[in-house]
Amino acid sequence: MKLKVTLLGMAVGVAAAGAQSPYISTVFEYRPAPGQFVNELPAYEEGDTEEDLRRKAEEYIAGQENGSLLSLGAWGGYVVVGFDHTIANADEGYDFKVCGNAFYAAANPNPDAPKGGSCEPGIVMVSRDTNGNGLPDDTWYELAGSEYARPATRHGYRVVYRRPDPARPAVPHPDDPNLTDTAYIAWHDNQGGSGYVERNLFHTQSYWPEWLEADSLVFEGTRLPDNGVDESGNRSYYVLYAYDWGYADNHPNTSDLCSFKIDWAVDSVGQPVHLPGIDFIKVYTGVLQMNGWLGECSTEISGITDLHPDLQPASGVASPSAAGWEVLSLPGGGWRVQTPCRARLTLYTPAGVPLANAVVEAGGNTLPGAHLPAGVYLLELRTDDGASRTLKAVKR
Repeated sequence: MKLKVTLLGMAVGVAAAGAQSPYISTVFEYRPAPGQFVNELPAYEEGDTEEDLRRKAEEYIAGQENGSLLSLGAWGGYVVVGFDHTIANADEGYDFKVCGNAFYAAANPNPDAPKGGSCEPGIVMVSRDTNGNGLPDDTWYELAGSEYARPATRHGYRVVYRRPDPARPAVPHPDDPNLTDTAYIAWHDNQGGSGYVERNLFHTQSYWPEWLEADSLVFEGTRLPDNGVDESGNRSYYVLYAYDWGYADNHPNTSDLCSFKIDWAVDSVGQPVHLPGIDFIKVYTGVLQMNGWLGECSTEISGITDLHPDLQPASGVASPSAAGWEVLSLPGGGWRVQTPCRARLTLYTPAGVPLANAVVEAGGNTLPGAHLPAGVYLLELRTDDGASRTLKAVKR
């Protein structure tokens, strides 16, 4: 099928093609907390904006099972991602997998302890596109892992980090030459606690996200218990222990314990919810702890995979695919637009500026977009009877 679309004053053709991917298609937001790998994974270059770092984060983890490591910094730092389809809630087994860089220690001084090494648990949240606008602005649900109901886990937790004063003298550790500033980035929480993200000699760049102009960063969520132990007793050998299940960057990628079930979702008061499918995933660092020369506990991820990409969500999901409406990103730019009936199509920028108009018939169509900047666009489809549906159109 072909049709003519007027796009930014150009007449272009439209044809059919496309297939959905099991991997991340879009990074909607990348907001790390301060940390030793911030401005390195990915690299900040002078003049970069928040959009530049969002794009770099997308290049790191989108479109692949296990790409480059994206650091989320200390507690609360997060990334929000989306897919070109709804991840269905399967009746059995896991629904998606999150890759990171966790590993078990080769030689643990405490042989009776649980598995541990470098395990930096990240909390995973999910959301469904209930309003159909293609953006992660609907209700979020935490996936309740093994530590969710433990007494030491703090829910409703909030931390404020303060930008460091470059003129303030560093405060090195008196007994550990690896720690060059133990009062580097101050933080305080909503439960009377406070502390610092310490600086070490292995990472000399700024630990503050340099592309952000704010002098403070605020994060909210669930804080997991500390999992790092100085097993040497002299600050030379730290072990970060894995929690049983339900957290990102918590077990090696070869383990099934890197996989997640949508059925673990709970609402804001801890009540289980049933989600036939999800459209967005948020991962944030769940532990707030310094571990000597190892630095802060900081979750890293390198990709997320739908473990059954061909499975359709059960009926009742507010899903474009389930209803026969979908838009899929195509290599080289542009989108495949699938509709079950005749509709008027309008492509918008996220700010609501119209870019293209067309009338599409039932079936598959290709909407060009190679000349547009990378980002997330909105595609409104309005039927002859006045019903409308807005979908996201991702341009890499």
